[in-house]
Amino acid sequence: MPNINEIYNPPKLSTRIYDRQGQLLYKFHDDENRIWVPFEQIPENLVTATIAVEDKEFYQHHGFSLRGMVKAAIYNFKNNGEKKLRGGSTITQQLVKNVFLTNEKSVTRKIKEMLLSIMLELKLSKEEILERYFNQVPYGGNVYGAAEASWRYFGKKVEEIDLAEAAFLAGLPAAPGSYSPFTAEGLRLAKIRQEHVLDEMVSNGSISQKEAEVSKKVVIKIKEDKKDIKAAHFVFYVKNYLEKLGFSDVNRKGLEVKTSLDLETQQELEKIVKEEVDKTQRLRISNGAGVIIDVENGDILALVGSKDYFAKDIDGKFDLVTQGLRQPGSAIKPINYLLALQRGRNLWELIDDSPVTYYVPGQKPYSPQNYTGKYLGRVTLRTALASSLNVPSVKLLDENGVDNMINLAKRMGITTWEERSRFGLSLALGAGEVRMIELAQAYSTFATLGEKIRLNPILEVKNYLGEVVYQKKTEKEKIFGEREAFLINEALSDNQARSPIFGSNSLLNIKGKKVAVKTGTTNNLKDNWCIGWTPEILVATWVGNNDSSPMSWVASGISGATPIWNRAMRMMIDERENKVWEVPEGLVLKDACGKKEWLDENKELRIHCPGPLSPTPPPV
Repeated sequence: MPNINEIYNPPKLSTRIYDRQGQLLYKFHDDENRIWVPFEQIPENLVTATIAVEDKEFYQHHGFSLRGMVKAAIYNFKNNGEKKLRGGSTITQQLVKNVFLTNEKSVTRKIKEMLLSIMLELKLSKEEILERYFNQVPYGGNVYGAAEASWRYFGKKVEEIDLAEAAFLAGLPAAPGSYSPFTAEGLRLAKIRQEHVLDEMVSNGSISQKEAEVSKKVVIKIKEDKKDIKAAHFVFYVKNYLEKLGFSDVNRKGLEVKTSLDLETQQELEKIVKEEVDKTQRLRISNGAGVIIDVENGDILALVGSKDYFAKDIDGKFDLVTQGLRQPGSAIKPINYLLALQRGRNLWELIDDSPVTYYVPGQKPYSPQNYTGKYLGRVTLRTALASSLNVPSVKLLDENGVDNMINLAKRMGITTWEERSRFGLSLALGAGEVRMIELAQAYSTFATLGEKIRLNPILEVKNYLGEVVYQKKTEKEKIFGEREAFLINEALSDNQARSPIFGSNSLLNIKGKKVAVKTGTTNNLKDNWCIGWTPEILVATWVGNNDSSPMSWVASGISGATPIWNRAMRMMIDERENKVWEVPEGLVLKDACGKKEWLDENKELRIHCPGPLSPTPPPV
């Protein structure tokens, strides 16, 4: 005999993933798709309908009904030519069979069923038995429990169904395979069964004949049977994140997960990515991805892992935001410049954008080149960063040290550079692969002036009983100083400083808004990035090909990832107030080489202005 106390163990329950507004994104489940609801949420019509058709003596018997068994035996004897025989089982017996036993037809199993039913009636109240019945029994296919059946068939919460729908559901457990309403024949049989349930309710005195006739005429509308999933890449990312939080067997735990995603923002980003990728097919670009972050609390508002999760021409299901390892190209440069500021450099200082070759024993000579193939001579670090000049970045990393850059990147959130021996000075130009979600985490620290706020897609988790078992707490860690972050933001939001390379009217410039932005394109044209941020929002985008085949051409600031970024960022900030970063204490704007620069108010500094190509002067 099974242990009767197992009745207190929950069955397999679907885990539901919602957006921040409570809109359902997806349900994870194994072979049984089920939502648990308390007895109070089961409508009275469904209770009376079920009792009328399944067990009229439910409130009188103590587990099984001799009268019901005798009546079933007489019916089966008189109708022995029928394929479908009546079983005479009570609601309690049906619950016992579903929880403890198999569908084996034997005298031994029937005796166990009766004994367990008596024991169950001694242990639980009638309402507790009904609650478990309505949450346990099958209603067709992989649909288990009345709440899931109501949602799957009618698109309604179970407490919202009317009498006609309640009678329809009450008839399904008798033969869930035959009455499945997703086929024309199943729907026809289920409708006949519903009318029988209504007649039984009249016979039982639960409803009037007029109510029954009105309900019989109601057209039962069944939702289309399709696997509906919204924000697909995001929900699978959330599932993995739940497991990291310690929630095992997610598919059967019946969790209710409220996420940070805003479905309206998500759907708009999906549209933008697909439209912009479709425009670039002539450039041999087949895919794109993007993520939008609320940097003030680490909420992921939208996550698009490919141009279309269901795309046939590419592996649309692969998530390029959280799983894909891609070289960031020049998009990685802000970390190198941040390190230079931490080591005493200043953005108004000069550096030579001129040819250079590095000789490393056992390796080929390394001669970095600028994206345009041209050199600008003596430029400020601000201009070198904003214009994304390659040679100055490599020279800076030579000063900073590769290991030091890896250490800083790791603190900011990048975990993919563990094998340090792989990297040399080319790391300054994005030779180290990253995940977009980690690059977004790292650069969100610029947006918050040096404070890393851990990205977390989950706001709240409830168990199947509705109890809150997890509540998001914002995790913060100070990574670097406000001054350094502010100066990087100022350089990357300076449209004049990036104009020598990108022009003054590129898509990197959002008029009337203070936005720091950085692009990146790998030398082999396999990846193109654009990532930008304000004090509130960060948007990161990518285009390329899943198989890493090169694009034919792409111009950061004009084509590729930038148009996606521009549309997404404008969507997020066009209607917002133009929020800017507060100036850290001790920094003031002073004239330097004919323009304003942020300088330390307490220091007298000798400024070297740009001029003819010459060796870089020593730091002051």
